[in-house]
Amino acid sequence: MEEFVLAINGLHDRIGYRVARLARLIDARFEEHINRFGITRMMWCVLSGAGLEGVTTPSGLADHIGIERSAVSRLLRKMEALGLIERNGIVEDGRGIEIRLTVSGRRIARECHVFAEEVNDHFAAKVDAEDLDRFNRIIAVMSTGETSRLTRL
Repeated sequence: MEEFVLAINGLHDRIGYRVARLARLIDARFEEHINRFGITRMMWCVLSGAGLEGVTTPSGLADHIGIERSAVSRLLRKMEALGLIERNGIVEDGRGIEIRLTVSGRRIARECHVFAEEVNDHFAAKVDAEDLDRFNRIIAVMSTGETSRLTRL
């Protein structure tokens, strides 16, 4: 019986593995900071989007973060129960919902923003500015045309 052997790159040479591993290293470093506030990385994305970047509707947050609307709905319910956000009807559109951060949500967003910047700077400092710019452009090109909505990041 003939043995089947593929002549392909090993696990550690694959783009998906390398990018996923880097993402998890960045996530782990960030999560060390935000866990003390009782929030997840996805909650941080909502706090950042709604509180710091002006994205205040559930569908806008889903698009902004790049996840399914149903995932955002579940996340918003949890965050509302934790007292981080409030959901209000939009006056112009009775069907619409606007997300606002509570006092606690705004405080956590400000404090965690500092950690997000620190983590970003930590990894960005490992390469020169030209390589970082090239890396970001490559990621953008590789992401082009990919329309899958994720349930989580």
